[in-house]
Amino acid sequence: MSPPDDKSAPAYAQAGVDLDRDEGFIDEVKEIARTTFRPEVLSSVGGFAGLFKAPERYKSPIFVAGADGVGTKLKLAALMGRYDTIGIDCVAMVVNDLVVQGAEPLVFLDYLAMGDLEEKLAAEALRGIAEGCRRAGCALLGGETASMPGVYAKSELELVGFGVGVVERDRVIDGSSIGQGDVMIGLASNGVHSNGFSLVRRIVDEGVAAGRFDLREAPPELNTSLAAALLAPTRIYVKPILNLLRDFTLNGIVHVTGGGFEGNIPRILPKGVRARIDLDSWRRPAIFDFLARHGEISEAEMRRVFNCGLGMILIARRDDAGDLIDRLGGMGERAYRIGTIEPKAEHEPALLFEGGSEGAGRG
Repeated sequence: MSPPDDKSAPAYAQAGVDLDRDEGFIDEVKEIARTTFRPEVLSSVGGFAGLFKAPERYKSPIFVAGADGVGTKLKLAALMGRYDTIGIDCVAMVVNDLVVQGAEPLVFLDYLAMGDLEEKLAAEALRGIAEGCRRAGCALLGGETASMPGVYAKSELELVGFGVGVVERDRVIDGSSIGQGDVMIGLASNGVHSNGFSLVRRIVDEGVAAGRFDLREAPPELNTSLAAALLAPTRIYVKPILNLLRDFTLNGIVHVTGGGFEGNIPRILPKGVRARIDLDSWRRPAIFDFLARHGEISEAEMRRVFNCGLGMILIARRDDAGDLIDRLGGMGERAYRIGTIEPKAEHEPALLFEGGSEGAGRG
């Protein structure tokens, strides 16, 4: 890009936006996106909008749409100069929200903005998005790459995603069929995923400033660097759940994101029931105990902010629980029977926790 005081450069380039460079970057974006295309995609990247059709096997298709971003985890990525994993995060936060309704993700679009387009960093993030799309089985249909001088600091970016999925009208999952005696099955997360990073960053900033730990070093309990543990990309649960839906009925699915257990499980529970959860029924990744200890965070607050080791929760009939866990294990998923659905009086809370202890780690 021409320097701002180069009077021979076009006026827009002098203001901080190099149109020739930005337009040339589109060719690389097309190559990245093409690796994710599905048969339903009817257009290529680069048009004003993307075109796709519903898969022909759906008789009464309902489209499901969602949008989400990576949030302040981007600050940590910028600090470490690592952008490959956040693209996966961006896709995961959207497609996991689609599949909880029973929807098969079809297409994904991204919004990537930087103060000054740094092609290497942007391409790294977009390759992560493409990898996330492949893991979810959806197509990277298009998006927007914006140069916004003065808005973002050098080597920092904003990353947001939008997705559309499809489900048969009579197979929509909304929690209305959840009933007394149903079983809750938790699918393991691989760490913090993409929520609670405002708190994570406070803990990290204070710990680094005090010399208690270093992002690039590996605390004994983590077996990897602290940065690697925190930047581990959000798990994408789409393919395992779609596999289950071919042979089983799931009465409810919860994506454990911002708000933790308290903020997400009650969203799908119908009136008259509550969830009883055994806190000793799964192994919590060590990163959560690290954060709780160094941040002096209570167990109740941990459950309100983080996924605490469970990225997705399935609610199904008791008779199917064993088969579901076996099927998930065969697909490489760590699944735990974590609780049950029981009757709830009007004045009682929607969640009841048992086991565990304040400040107790479980490895």
